Amino acid sequence: MAIKNFSFPLFFFLISVVSHLPGVASPASGVDGFQRISNAVDVPNGGSWHMLHRSIGISAMHMQLLPGGKLIVSDRTGAGLSKISLPGGRCLKKDCTAHSVLFDVADSTFRPLTLLTDNLGSAGALLPNGSLLQTGGFDDGELAVRAFDPLSSPTAAGADWVEQHSNPLAAGRSYASDQILPDGRVLVLGGLRQLSYEFFPRQENSSAVHFDFLGGKSDRESMGEESLLYPFLHLLPDGTLFVFANNHVAILDVSLRRVIRRLPSVPDGFRRSYPSSGSSVLLRLSLPNPDPEILICGGAALGADEAAVNGTFLTSADTCGLIALQRDDPSWVIQEMPLPRVMGDMVLLPTGDVLIINGASAGTAGAEMARKPVLNPILYRPGLPTVSRFVVMNHSPIPRLYGSTAALDTYGRVLVGGSNPHDGYVFSDVTFPTDLSIEAFHPPYMDALFSALRPRIIGGGGGLVAVVMPRFDYDERVTLPFEVGMFRDPQAVEVVLVAPTFVTHSVGMNQRAVALQVERVESSSPPLNYDVEVRVPPSPAIAPPGYYMLFVVHAGVPSEAVWVRIGLH
Repeated sequence: MAIKNFSFPLFFFLISVVSHLPGVASPASGVDGFQRISNAVDVPNGGSWHMLHRSIGISAMHMQLLPGGKLIVSDRTGAGLSKISLPGGRCLKKDCTAHSVLFDVADSTFRPLTLLTDNLGSAGALLPNGSLLQTGGFDDGELAVRAFDPLSSPTAAGADWVEQHSNPLAAGRSYASDQILPDGRVLVLGGLRQLSYEFFPRQENSSAVHFDFLGGKSDRESMGEESLLYPFLHLLPDGTLFVFANNHVAILDVSLRRVIRRLPSVPDGFRRSYPSSGSSVLLRLSLPNPDPEILICGGAALGADEAAVNGTFLTSADTCGLIALQRDDPSWVIQEMPLPRVMGDMVLLPTGDVLIINGASAGTAGAEMARKPVLNPILYRPGLPTVSRFVVMNHSPIPRLYGSTAALDTYGRVLVGGSNPHDGYVFSDVTFPTDLSIEAFHPPYMDALFSALRPRIIGGGGGLVAVVMPRFDYDERVTLPFEVGMFRDPQAVEVVLVAPTFVTHSVGMNQRAVALQVERVESSSPPLNYDVEVRVPPSPAIAPPGYYMLFVVHAGVPSEAVWVRIGLH
């Protein structure tokens, strides 16, 4: 098999590193009702917070990083007047303000975009061609199919949302989830009063497929309309789909269109999917043996909705459930977090660690339904003994409640925005005002202490759109050149693909990280330069076709990523 020697046409920035941190004090609530660690002094190497922009004009309820380094952000169109005008001074039926922006992660500039229908409750997926698909929404947006294409030349600089009117969704979907499939199609599953799924692109006049995996009538009646709201979906390495709703789990064979396996519920009594709003990730897959493990953290107590309506805010879940699906008889292992959390976001880092960020420690998701914001992120380190896996990170001064989001960027930062726990935009005379800012949390690996260990991919650059983004075939062998100031050991080198995720309502759709099989690491010329040869994933079930951020990780310290495209040549 031929080996591709690879260099990248553009590059300009870098960052990142994970340290094993000392323990921290147990959590406590301050008199202001905020949940933070009891010691007010920031933890050394506990990450750092950086304000990118104090107002982008809208609250970031939906977020997606696009190939080339732009972040598309949107809020519901029914939130009222935003703080940014529609492009070109235009007006729509509702108002003349924008409810979506395109944010440049390199320089923190942004411009308004035009949403024609309400995307509250929408889902999203990055298509293999680099376009963002957004499906469904609320009111006039339930059947909507929207797309944003950041790459098409020569119109990319002025790209805007486009709505597909000729072939909308087969069923109106609010709070459904989208999952990219190995063949490049997108599965759209669930939603308010929708026990079904369908596919994009939709064959003309095709119907939705009935999907009542909850089983008995009593289950459906006890859950009511919540039965399939923002279900957690994860594509497994064998091509089947992990489906989790509330506390029910099934494995769906999409090709057979039937459930082939049911798994036990998480045995701690909490509900997890919206509006109970825990969060979920498929932990980083490592080749050549991509054994799948699902981690679900946080959520709401049974009855939290009704209690919050009556002014009582029940303590959120302080547990995570971990299940290893490669086992013959998989079962959940319960692990306790240092802080309870609902409406948290879980972000896969290139190191394989998971950052748990945003949310509250009492109540549930929705307007005015939660209290006690959790200001401290938690770093979960799956490779360590259970008692050492959770570390509390340094806190942000900004509460991030309902409508907040978080996503990894090419620099290794976690971009954080949103929070609007009200029916509309409210900026004064409330405890938790609507927030329009974008912050970046720098994980511990970005500390300057680790700069000598930080690799740089030679000739690459994640922040800009390359003239031609490199493409890889499945099972191809590729050689990547990099440099590093203090080389530790060939065994300390990893190459990791991270799929950018569509984030909303604590759900990171299509979030995925794959550590590639490393064939060799060798020194090259000049000194401090190295080549790492890796094998691209062997199948689209492990890495669905499309765009990925590629990181070189050395001794737990990621490089800046470069964009690459896999499959569907």
